[in-house]
This record gives sequence, C-alpha cells and structure tokens, in this order.
Amino acid sequence: MQRTGLTIPILLVALLTTNLVAASPHFLMILPGTTEPKTSDYIVEEGEKKTFWLLWGHPYEHVLFDCPKPERVWILNPEGGAKELTPQPIRVEGVQAWQVSHTFTKPGDYLLCVELREEDHGVWDYVKTVIHCDGEVWEGWNQQTGEKIDLIPYVRPYGIEEGFNFSGKALYEGKPLGNTVVEVEKYHPKNVAETVVREAEKRFHPDPAQMYTRVVTTNETGEFSFTLDESGIWYIAAYGPEEEGLETRAVLQVAVTESFPAPRLSTELENRISRLEDSIKTLETMGAKGFSPGLVYLAVVLSLIAIVLGFAAFAALKRR
Repeated sequence: MQRTGLTIPILLVALLTTNLVAASPHFLMILPGTTEPKTSDYIVEEGEKKTFWLLWGHPYEHVLFDCPKPERVWILNPEGGAKELTPQPIRVEGVQAWQVSHTFTKPGDYLLCVELREEDHGVWDYVKTVIHCDGEVWEGWNQQTGEKIDLIPYVRPYGIEEGFNFSGKALYEGKPLGNTVVEVEKYHPKNVAETVVREAEKRFHPDPAQMYTRVVTTNETGEFSFTLDESGIWYIAAYGPEEEGLETRAVLQVAVTESFPAPRLSTELENRISRLEDSIKTLETMGAKGFSPGLVYLAVVLSLIAIVLGFAAFAALKRR
C-alpha cells in the first residue's frame, strides 16, 4: 500500500512535467557566437570567417538544455553548392552546445543547415538560417535544401522590418505539405526572457505558453503566412509525418530588424515641441540680456517638458 501511495504522486509529477515541456516546443537555435544576437550578425563581408553556435532549448523563455550532436551540418552557397561542416563541442551557459565556422568567399545568400535527431522529444529536425554576404546580390535565399522536409520562404528572410507579413511553403519529399501545423516562436536573451515570461505568467494564467508559441496551419497547397510583429530572431517550424518514430520538422530561422527609419512623432506633437523650442530660445535670449534668472530656470523646465513629450510619443508609437 505504501508503494501505491508514493507511485501516484510521482506519476502526477511526471505527467505535469511532460505537459509543461510539450506546451513550449524545443528548437535548435543557430546563434552567431553569442546569446545576445543582433540581426546584423547574419550579414557578413566577402572573405569574412564567421562562427555560429548550435543550441537546444526554448527560445522564448531562454531555457537551454544539452544539445545532442547534430547528424549533419552543411552550408549551401548562393549557387547551391554544398560544403560539409564539422561541429565542435563547446559549453554555453553551462550546457552542451556545438559550434561551426565558415569563410564566406563570394557575395550572395548562404544557407547554414543542420539535421538533428532528438530522441527524447521525438523530433527529427531540419533547420536552416540565411547568411547574407556582401552587397546587392540577393540570390540563394529561397533555394531548396533537397532534404525530406523543407520550408521555402516567399519573403526574403533578411532586410525585413518588424510588422512584415511573412509567408512561405512547406514541402515534404518535394511535395506541398498541406493542412499541417506551423509553429512560430521568438528568441529572447536571458535577461529579457525572465521579464517577458514573468509578465506572461501573470496575464495569461493558466496557459502562458499560448504567448510563447504562435500557431498557424498551411493551406491545401502547403502555404502559410504570419506577421512577425517584433524585431529579433524568429523560428518558424512546419511539422511533417513521423519517420522511425520521430516527428519530422522543417525549421527556418528569420532575422527581423527594428522599424526603419524610426517612426516619426505625430504632426501635432512635433508642432507643440517646435513651439516650446521657440519659447525656450526666446527666454534664453532674455536671460542673456540680463533678465531674471527665474526665466532661465523656466527655460530649463520647458526643455525637460519637451524631452519628456518626445519620449512619451516615441514610446506610444513603439507600442502600436
């Protein structure tokens, strides 16, 4: 009887843990030698050697786990020529990770591709990210990898701003992968993730993971679309059928820049700030001519008001 009493709580804990893990999927992250990547890190100059880290975990929450050794890592040049890369073991934030390096010898778009079998989570992943080399040679970003499952972007996955509608097509064995699930998740550095997750847990209890992983489906021809509404690194994953007991998955990593150029203040606020600036100049002139120091202090206060209004307006635009 004592064994039964112990077994039930253990089983409940196991089930709860499994559900929590399943609620937020694992992804292979291809990061440019840092856990605080910028979108510009995926743009290189001709002749530049670049190192990338391969990490395994939850991008949104920035929870990392030991990464199994990839089955294969390779890079496709803009013409489709493949070069095998040898991953080297490293430790990142206390967990097992891998790194690869490559020298980019010609302008154009390269695909860094990884095949990963993860038995514990039942997935067989084919992950890729685009590295753009040098100037205006935008060729190779939408080429197929030739693997069993692939995700082909319709939108060039770099040089795009937050708020862009991203679309593409999922393929399995070269044929459209219709009516399948596509998961979309954003990467957060550790310090940002802690704040975002804490807020999500408060606002979206008991299911905060609905905000971590967004879900769309492909249509009958394998096409999908989704608005990438924030800047940063995004993961888009299309699920295929099982093979050898593992669910196949095509994952595309996309770098989204901040809005460019920065949003302008509304015309009304700009006019108000302009009038305040004119008033400040007038008061400064009066102060220089020997008027009361109080006027100078007033000018300083008005300056601060103008600055606060500017920041408030910019923040309001960023929240849209």
